[in-house]
Amino acid sequence: MNPADEILDVVDENDQVVAQYPRGEVYARGLRHRCVFIQARDGAGRLFVHRRTAIKLVFPALYDMFVGGVVGAGESYDEAALREAEEELGVTGLPRPAHLFKFLYDDRAGNSWWSAVYEVRCDLPVRPQAEEVQWYDFLAEDEVERRLGTWEWVPDGLAAYERLKAFRDGR
Repeated sequence: MNPADEILDVVDENDQVVAQYPRGEVYARGLRHRCVFIQARDGAGRLFVHRRTAIKLVFPALYDMFVGGVVGAGESYDEAALREAEEELGVTGLPRPAHLFKFLYDDRAGNSWWSAVYEVRCDLPVRPQAEEVQWYDFLAEDEVERRLGTWEWVPDGLAAYERLKAFRDGR
């Protein structure tokens, strides 16, 4: 199936489903939907970081410190988190990602989605999908911090990363 044809739940400001449309239409019309962000760490505590391929519908060729994606119509955040983490890391048998918090991402330029943030430990050898990921590595958190000002990151991932740091700091 073409990703643009995948049916998504459209939600309101309270994350209640109000309609369902194909992904391509949701993106084109700037309709609010649901996404999951999963921070994956290896056994040494390093973060999985990747660069998206240039053919991605949203934020092509940018770096991301989360795996994840859209929540399908009728799918729960928890189901989407496990599915997306396994798909993007190219593994099966991951532990269920732990839900941390949810926030409404809105860039005031037509991109708005409820964003559920998770974390998972991945001790399996990763094999990301070539059509999704053009580069990847596990990086120490201080290396990620150093790269924040020099690499071009997906804006929603940056927002989730800042909120995750605040969440962990108890702010």
